[in-house]
Amino acid sequence: MSRTAWIALAIFLLAVFAGLVVYPAAWNKPVDWLNAKKNEIGAIKSWPNIPQFFNKPFKLGLDLQGGTHLVYEADLSNIDKSKYDESMDGVRDVIERRVNLYGVTEPLVQLDNVGSHHRLIVELAGVKDVKQAIEMIGETPFLDFREERSQVESEAIINQFKALPAEQQATFSVDPYYKQTELTGKYLKSASLEFNQNTGQPVVGLEFTDEGAKMFEEITSRNIGKSVAIYLDGSPISTPTVEEAISGGRAQISGKFTVSEAKELVQRLNAGALPVAIKLINQQTIGASLGEKSLSQSLLAGLIGLLAVALFMICWYRLPGFISVIALIIYTVVVLMIFKLIPVTLTLAGIAGFVLSVGMAVDANILIFERTKEELKQGKSLGGAIDEGFSRAWTSIRDSNVSSLITCAVLFWLGTSIIKGFAFTLAIGILVSMFSAIFVTRNFMKLVMSQKLENKLWLFGVKKRD
Repeated sequence: MSRTAWIALAIFLLAVFAGLVVYPAAWNKPVDWLNAKKNEIGAIKSWPNIPQFFNKPFKLGLDLQGGTHLVYEADLSNIDKSKYDESMDGVRDVIERRVNLYGVTEPLVQLDNVGSHHRLIVELAGVKDVKQAIEMIGETPFLDFREERSQVESEAIINQFKALPAEQQATFSVDPYYKQTELTGKYLKSASLEFNQNTGQPVVGLEFTDEGAKMFEEITSRNIGKSVAIYLDGSPISTPTVEEAISGGRAQISGKFTVSEAKELVQRLNAGALPVAIKLINQQTIGASLGEKSLSQSLLAGLIGLLAVALFMICWYRLPGFISVIALIIYTVVVLMIFKLIPVTLTLAGIAGFVLSVGMAVDANILIFERTKEELKQGKSLGGAIDEGFSRAWTSIRDSNVSSLITCAVLFWLGTSIIKGFAFTLAIGILVSMFSAIFVTRNFMKLVMSQKLENKLWLFGVKKRD
């Protein structure tokens, strides 16, 4: 086989794989049937079953899956302006952990500053009990310090838990390893990222109020050699070991931190210590049926657009148009595969970006085919016209797509979540469309090119030469 034939085969196999990723039922349903038939035949019943293709669902956004969109406004009146960003980052981190504990799959929690207003946007796709989610998110972050229990206490609590009926164990809230103290986030002035002067390793510095300093000194004095746990929202975020009694109201948490881990711990500590109240100012609920309807309508619109483009390309460009339609189908399944594997959160705006990228993929083919027709009209051979058409059209395709990618980057950087989804799917579509037009279409054109077609230029939309 020629090099072009091998490349075309590789493209075909990629398309098949992408198609199965997008629609695994095309493999799994026949496999289920074959496995069932195999198990009915005694002679081959012991043979291993044919494995199923992995099934990873598309990640759907709030407007397609249904759920709740919540907007909170933060009260930063008691916070120093230099700590606004740090405080909001810390609150976002706490809210993300809360909604994850609530069981929401990959929630979207982001900050949005509108003038002097600092807002927190929370999107909970698929949430059914909205009231409970709102109550949980609306609580002020709570930070507290706990002492290590004795082994006897821990064993007694564990045995007490084991003795309870199963239905009561779910509501058992006593921590068997640490007991609460009076030291809470109320007495913590701030946490900061610092570096050990001897090792250069990042550490977390703590500064307490005067009253908190006394409490912390008492706690460390009676727990030398033991650990003191720091809890945020009832979950431990750090359990440092006390090496000596700490006085003066300042302390350090050391460990094998990376800089990013230390920064995250600082945010969590400050979120629990700083009085950042959040107030729900807007709530929108999207039903699952509305989301399903939006999805079906979007897919139908995309399919109609794809068929219209395919019909136009075949009617106007004939054989090259037919090849471009095949390339367009491959382009579509590859892009959808990428959306699944990353995964990309698909919203109505994101689907709009994908549909727009389909049109841009066709634009590239049109530039190539028009240039090829011009070369054929000038008397060049079919092979030479195709090579020249792709070569001369490439600079226009490259420049137009690069300018579009720059626009996508700006939209993604400055836009809101909806605009970011549009920009991201459009950018992926543009990149794959360049691969589709220049690589896929070109190799398929070379594959069908033959001496017989030199006398059938009408297939390329060109009148027969004299």
